[in-house]
Amino acid sequence: MKNLRDEFPLIAKNKFAYLDSSATSQQPKCVLKAVDDYYKKSHANPHRGTYCLSVEATNAYDFSRQKVADFLNAHFEEIVFTKNATEALNLVAFSYGSFLKKGDHVLLSLMEHHSMIVPWQRACKTHGATLDYIKLNNNFELDLDDFEKQLRKKPKIVGISSVSNVLGTKNNVKQIIEMAHSVGAKVLVDISQSIAHEKFDVEKMDADFVVFSGHKMYAPMGVGVLFAKEELLEAMPPFLLGGDMIEYVYEQETTFAPLPQKFEAGTQNVGGAVGLKTAINFLEEIGFDKIKEIETELTKYARAELKKLKFVECYFTSNAKNHENVISFNLKGIHPHDVASILDSKGVFVRAGNHCAQPLLRSLGLNSTCRLSLSLYNTKQDIDKLVEALKYAYEMFFKTK
Repeated sequence: MKNLRDEFPLIAKNKFAYLDSSATSQQPKCVLKAVDDYYKKSHANPHRGTYCLSVEATNAYDFSRQKVADFLNAHFEEIVFTKNATEALNLVAFSYGSFLKKGDHVLLSLMEHHSMIVPWQRACKTHGATLDYIKLNNNFELDLDDFEKQLRKKPKIVGISSVSNVLGTKNNVKQIIEMAHSVGAKVLVDISQSIAHEKFDVEKMDADFVVFSGHKMYAPMGVGVLFAKEELLEAMPPFLLGGDMIEYVYEQETTFAPLPQKFEAGTQNVGGAVGLKTAINFLEEIGFDKIKEIETELTKYARAELKKLKFVECYFTSNAKNHENVISFNLKGIHPHDVASILDSKGVFVRAGNHCAQPLLRSLGLNSTCRLSLSLYNTKQDIDKLVEALKYAYEMFFKTK
């Protein structure tokens, strides 16, 4: 098997430990080449021209959509390209959220990203609905008893992330969908934190809406995906209005294009879509079983090594089977931003902050944490480098106090 680290130019040529893939993953050579080739050989405006370059761009875009559909086990018409998961979440909250009425309930987990929470806050305020949350238990997992209790309110929408971007907790999405459907709720799943690590079959899961960002799964920035069941997309009003999403425009009325163009106003990011298709091919070539093997071993090693450091507080479930590649932690007595800056000086890159999940951190009694996130190009040496840098940070900080 090829050395996976060598497939990523920015990783291979540097000695730093990149531990922030949950924010943005690096891109392999094949993705960089595919995007470069598109812009050098086929770049034009899709769906608008009859000349050969425009046709090639249209084909590149449509082939990419079909690849995403096959990857998710969905239909071509059910795949909407967006610029990221945030836009996809806003689309659902605006368009499907327009069906909310006074007295309705929307239910989210407390571990959601702001991009899930804030659009539903606005939708609920606009339409007079109530926004409720599923609590966490003491093991950094969703409290399913509380979820069952919240379902008695008959929510119209349940929003859930497959994996917490702060805690690394893996949620039982299949069970959550089944429980939500039992009370008639539609389910919106954010798989941004899991899509690079585990396949998601929309038909098997029976998800109503699914979103993810390409830049978290080795694709370029600027391309994301919304999957929605065809009947839902047909019923929903469009999110953005403009070119390519219309059928006929009259002075006072407009009819809209068929799916999926109905939700893709304006010129789209064809190069990003090409990169996303290539990233999916890259993942499938490695195989998700192999990816799981690599990352499970790395996560296990990181958990064990961090636990050895008495000055480090970690925030993850004790159930390793429910824990993916993300670990949040703090050094006792040192602000996370200071820790991250010191680690940076030692060539170790982690994120520090609230990770766009302030309600979650507030519920844990925290303002911010450091966060490491692992990927298939990481090694145990990266974790060893992190551990040595943490020791250095702790010693340096208290020597200067």
